[in-house]
Amino acid sequence: MSDSLILRTAARLLLVLMLVLAVFVLMRGHNDPGGGFIGGLLAAGGVAIYQLACGAEKARELLRVEPRALAGFGLLTSLFGGLTALFDGKVFLTGVWATWEVPGIGKVGTPLVFDLGVFLLVIGAVLTILFTLDEEGC
Repeated sequence: MSDSLILRTAARLLLVLMLVLAVFVLMRGHNDPGGGFIGGLLAAGGVAIYQLACGAEKARELLRVEPRALAGFGLLTSLFGGLTALFDGKVFLTGVWATWEVPGIGKVGTPLVFDLGVFLLVIGAVLTILFTLDEEGC
């Protein structure tokens, strides 16, 4: 944990900005370059900056979920996004799109579900590594 008031204040602001950017990149990624991996790295980076400024315990409280559980849920979500095509008689990971549109997002389909799973998986994996390194004193 840092003793700098400036760093702690800036970390809170950067966390919010990076989380908003991460969600933007995630939502943009199912139609354009970007998506779950980059968005997950941005979100994990925001939490990492917060961890450096306020400590690992505060970062864990902020997250409210065990990072390993988040990674596992992300893996299951991505798997579900890929398996959905099999129920429609298509090849694994083939995009299946809904017939209706969500305002501001567009058509929702399995690529978005897959990207959301990757997003959660990356956040969980990166934060598991960072929290473990902090606990080990590295």
